Amino acid sequence: MAELRKRQELPEDVSSDDCLASYTHIYSPDLLKDQVAFITGGGSGIGLRIAEIFMRHGCDAVIASRNLDKLKEAAIKLSAVSGRRCLPLRIDVRQPESIVAAVDETLKEFGRLDILINNAAGNFLCPASALSFNAFKTVLEIDTMGTFNTSKVVYENWFKDHGGNIVNISATLAYRGQALQVHAGSAKAANDAMTKHLAVEWGPSGVRVNAVAPGPVSGTEGFRRLGGSGAEAAGSFQSIPLQRAGNKTEIAHCTLFLASRASSYMTGAILVADGGAWLTSSNDVSALLGIASSKSAKL
Repeated sequence: MAELRKRQELPEDVSSDDCLASYTHIYSPDLLKDQVAFITGGGSGIGLRIAEIFMRHGCDAVIASRNLDKLKEAAIKLSAVSGRRCLPLRIDVRQPESIVAAVDETLKEFGRLDILINNAAGNFLCPASALSFNAFKTVLEIDTMGTFNTSKVVYENWFKDHGGNIVNISATLAYRGQALQVHAGSAKAANDAMTKHLAVEWGPSGVRVNAVAPGPVSGTEGFRRLGGSGAEAAGSFQSIPLQRAGNKTEIAHCTLFLASRASSYMTGAILVADGGAWLTSSNDVSALLGIASSKSAKL
């Protein structure tokens, strides 16, 4: 594995919600110099790594979610490795008033806002027939309504008059109808459509809106909960063209590209970063039901 990593020049990663022990820039270190990013779900997983990579490229960051204690711990770690400011703010993306308060605090603290990363999401494996009405509603409220709520508040309070970049963290679930994922797949499909609609409407205001659609990403809670780790997944990567899961740093680099001047003429795009997984991976309902049952027993 070490030889394969070296040959493919993979970015190093860690499985926990710690920052990277070392980092080699693949873009200019000042790519986001003195910009400010607002990242929902920024206290853990992919959101935390996006914040770290952005800050290592000169950006200050706001990390926002419902768990303020986790955010405060993350902010200390992020500032320590990057030397940049990180503001932890409690929000619930389902409640626009909490987003308004957080954006107001961001502008008070930093005086500007350049990038919005809509990363907050919820997911789990569940057959549609066993999915409660409330569970379906909740996932759409977090993933879809949360993305719209945050985008609208940021646009109305800053981007409309100053321009900016929005990157939505999506998924490939809806591309072929992934088993046990009707809730999350429906939410992400709506977000992909939203990405295109907002790109069209807000482009004249200097706002670019794009999305990253990750595949299986190691070292995340979603990876563990959705059957990506453990004995049941031992052979699952064989069906992925790149023969492995992705990692958080790779997704952060894709997000950095879309949030920066490196993609200055891109808007309304969905950047798939899944190693080719959605093209070839199994959609075996029976196998997935077994994974779902084993995961439920452990929760």
